[in-house]
Amino acid sequence: MADETKIKIGLIGAAGRMGKAIQEAAAQQVEVNLLGGIGSQGAVFGDYKNSTSLAEASDVLIDFSAFKALNTNVEAALQYKKPIVIGTTGLSDEDHQFIQQAAKHIPVIVAANTSLGVNMLAALVEQAAAKLGSDWDIEIVEMHHRHKKDAPSGTALLLGRAAAEGRGEKLEDIADLQRCPATEPRKTGSIGFASLRGGSVAGDHMVVFANEGERIELGHRAESRIIFARGALKAALWLTHQSAGLYQMKDVLGL
Repeated sequence: MADETKIKIGLIGAAGRMGKAIQEAAAQQVEVNLLGGIGSQGAVFGDYKNSTSLAEASDVLIDFSAFKALNTNVEAALQYKKPIVIGTTGLSDEDHQFIQQAAKHIPVIVAANTSLGVNMLAALVEQAAAKLGSDWDIEIVEMHHRHKKDAPSGTALLLGRAAAEGRGEKLEDIADLQRCPATEPRKTGSIGFASLRGGSVAGDHMVVFANEGERIELGHRAESRIIFARGALKAALWLTHQSAGLYQMKDVLGL
C-alpha cells in the first residue's frame, strides 16, 4: 500500500536525461512518491499513458519534456488544478504568456535551471551588477554537452537577466548574442554571450565582470545532472504549499 503521507509526483519527460536523473534522486528521498512517468512514446513507468491521467493522480507535476508538449502538459495541470514545475528550455514568448495565464489558476515554477547553486549564483550576479558601475563589462560563457539544442543555454540567459536586473535594465535591450562576424568594438553596457558545445559536459557557466586592470569571475560547474534533479524535487515539494501564482527558484530558496 502506498504511503499517503508522501507527496505524489508525476514526471513528464521521464525517458530523457533529466527524467532519469529525477528518478535516481527521488529514490533517495523518503518524502517523495514518484507516482508515474511518461515520455513521448507514452508510459515510462507506472500505468499513466499521458499527462492528463498523470495529473489527475498526482499532487504535483514536474515537466522536463520537449517544449512542443508544453501547452498539453500545462492544460492537464490546469484541468486538475495541480501545481507544475516546468524545467523545459527553449520556450517562446508565446509559451511564457501561456504560462503566465495558467499561473493565475495554479502554482507554477518556470526554471531554466533547477540547481540550487546556480540560482544562488544568479543572486550574486545581480548583486554584483548592481554594485559595480556600468563601466564594468559583463560577459557570460557557458558550455554544455554536444547534444544540447539551444544556445545560449537557458541558464546563461537566467544569469544575463540577473545581471541586467541588477543594472535596472532589460536583457533584451542590451544582450549581444552574435559576435561573429564582428566589425566594431564591444558596445558599452552590453552583456555578451559565448556558447561552447562538446563532450558530455553537464553544464558550466561563468559570468565575467571586467574593468581596466581587473576582473571578477563568478561561476558554477555542474558535475552531474543529479544536482538539477534534487533542485527540481525540492521545488515540487515547496510548490505544493503555495497558492496560484508564477514563481522562480529564488522563491524556493527564499531569496
